[in-house]
Amino acid sequence: MRTVSEKAFRALVRTLQNAASGELAAGYAYRGHWKSVRNVEERTRIRQIEDEEWHHRELVIGLLRTLGSKPRPLREAVFWTIGRILGAACQVSGWFFPMYGAGRLERRNIVEYEDAAHHALACGHPEMLDCMLEMAEVEWEHERYFRERVIGHPWTKVFRLWSEAPPKESIRAAFERAA
Repeated sequence: MRTVSEKAFRALVRTLQNAASGELAAGYAYRGHWKSVRNVEERTRIRQIEDEEWHHRELVIGLLRTLGSKPRPLREAVFWTIGRILGAACQVSGWFFPMYGAGRLERRNIVEYEDAAHHALACGHPEMLDCMLEMAEVEWEHERYFRERVIGHPWTKVFRLWSEAPPKESIRAAFERAA
């Protein structure tokens, strides 16, 4: 029978492997996204978000190495393809859909890094918390940016906005109570 710590360790590795592949897809998708945007401020911010996603990927792969693991090759190939396709689709899909899709995904990414932090605590890796929570906070900023872009757009009558993220401060607050 596996212990809680063993289960948490496996969950941590799996969550980080998923995050690494997700960051790969995001990096390529955002590269296509910023290249498709005409507004200079939006273009600059989305390019910065791309850079932050690549940085997150490096951090996540470093955490995986610390745990004696690495990204899963098949998942990496699939998400490389997804990222490339989404990046190319931005050139033809118009303004709304890439902004909307990015916001929805970033909302999920916040939770993914919070989950990773919970798993890290449960399996005895509190030294990883700050890195994971910082990534969750950056993803929070990304989600906020895309939410602000699409709020009030006529298409949001058809495509409901995703649930709003709790205040950014709540990311760390949950872990301060646990410590």
